[in-house]
Amino acid sequence: MPQIRHDWDKTTTGKTIAEVHYVPTKPDPPSPEGEEAYAEILNTAVDRKTFNIRLADTDEGRNSANMLVDRMYSWRGYATSSQTLENPNLLTLIAAENHSTIGTISISFDSPAGILADETYKDEIDIFRSGGSRICEFTKLAFDPDVHSKLVLASVFHVAFIYAWHIRNYTDLFVEVNPRHRRFYERMLGFKRHGQTKNNPRVNAPSVLLRLELGYAEHQIQKFGGSSDHPASEKSLYPYFFSQREEEGIAHRLLDLDKDSREMFG
Repeated sequence: MPQIRHDWDKTTTGKTIAEVHYVPTKPDPPSPEGEEAYAEILNTAVDRKTFNIRLADTDEGRNSANMLVDRMYSWRGYATSSQTLENPNLLTLIAAENHSTIGTISISFDSPAGILADETYKDEIDIFRSGGSRICEFTKLAFDPDVHSKLVLASVFHVAFIYAWHIRNYTDLFVEVNPRHRRFYERMLGFKRHGQTKNNPRVNAPSVLLRLELGYAEHQIQKFGGSSDHPASEKSLYPYFFSQREEEGIAHRLLDLDKDSREMFG
């Protein structure tokens, strides 16, 4: 297995949250199935690269995230949804390599206006609201198909998790995915399905609602995080997450950024 590690000591300052060095791998055979391609990556080293994870808190950052989402959604035959705008209940992260955006994810937090998934699955989500769960949603997850690394996907997902769980204290994460991607989320991250397959009007494609208990994710990260360079029987994405030491450093940085954001929005 090629050595893959997170160099927290080399993380830059400012709005950059983490800098990660990684060894990309070649998928064999190539897969057109979007997120599921990451589950089929082989350990064939190419060369060592670096990417940064940072907030898309400027017009330029949000535009680069939107362009990647539009490109990947169009490639999969999905309709493109509205652009990502500045919103106190929405946080967008981007992964950038050599000034090019290679990945993005947005975190939407529950509010009186609800979350996007309410448009299709409000009854299912309300069950958890009524039980006291604090609801958030990951949306607009997109990665450049030329970037072949589980580490990129896991690192971006982990930073989003840290913000939702450690900084904002949300308990339940929902995502809407195409049914053909359901098993990837279940197998690699521990999501559970809720409700029936429905049409998602924002992308004009079938979707299923998946839920992840963030407490479960925290347990898996504590158990496996930062162990991807040590071969083991664990086949999920969690070994590619940051180690506990790295997670603590990222949480401190996100806490500072969150304070700045809250002051900006009053």
